[in-house]
Amino acid sequence: MTDFLQLAGRSVLVFGLANRKSVAYHVGKVLTEAGAKVLYSVRSPARAESVRKLVGDSPLFICDFEYPEQIEQLQKDVATELGDDKLQGLVHSVAFADYSAGPLPFEQTPRQAFLQAVDVSCYSLLAVSNAFRPILDPETGSVVTISISTTRMAAENYGYMAPVKAALDSSLCFLAKSFSTDSKVRFNAVCPGLLKTSASAGIPGYVDSYLFAEQATLRREAVQTPEVADTVAFLLSPRSSGINTQGLVIDAGMSVNYFDRDIVAAYQKGSE
Repeated sequence: MTDFLQLAGRSVLVFGLANRKSVAYHVGKVLTEAGAKVLYSVRSPARAESVRKLVGDSPLFICDFEYPEQIEQLQKDVATELGDDKLQGLVHSVAFADYSAGPLPFEQTPRQAFLQAVDVSCYSLLAVSNAFRPILDPETGSVVTISISTTRMAAENYGYMAPVKAALDSSLCFLAKSFSTDSKVRFNAVCPGLLKTSASAGIPGYVDSYLFAEQATLRREAVQTPEVADTVAFLLSPRSSGINTQGLVIDAGMSVNYFDRDIVAAYQKGSE
């Protein structure tokens, strides 16, 4: 079979694996099927134990992004694992928000919750990019993060995470510009519509939003996590070498279908 994406033999470090529903899991699966060497990093020893069966013999590391020393140690451990080889890809599939205070008006967002979300969900991309710069392939390196389909939709239940994701999206161009001084490393985001993941289950009212989003897609079927993973694989591939600082939206056409006649009719019927 032809290696169209040219991923065979490439080494990619994937962050954010939690379980079989994770974007990171499906990314690792498609990369492995394409012949890439996949390395994983998870947040805690407990998480490492719970996902060990999912990764097989793949190298599995532990790193909590809230601790800079752990990021530094991770880079050393990965460098040791690779030896003289370079890392061709980083997949940043990490986000965290503390919704324990319940749904609040946006202006009442707890300071600590907002700053922690920025640290884990956005600043971590800068931190790992900087840490791994010495071992990222300067010619074909690719960094891909997972964002959301739009940060301009004020979904009340998603709350302050949309501005955090907006910061993540903006960071891509600054990282790419900074790295361009001495490399061709690319930075892009995959921006899916609503997904059925374990992480999303913690967002208040998410199920109702998910069901609405599914009806708003042109195909009446929600975006599937493997579809997101396939796009990540493409952005990691040399086949996407001309794509840099972009966010590829994977929403099955939802963004053009808010005024779908069936949705409007259902609303009118319900309001009678």
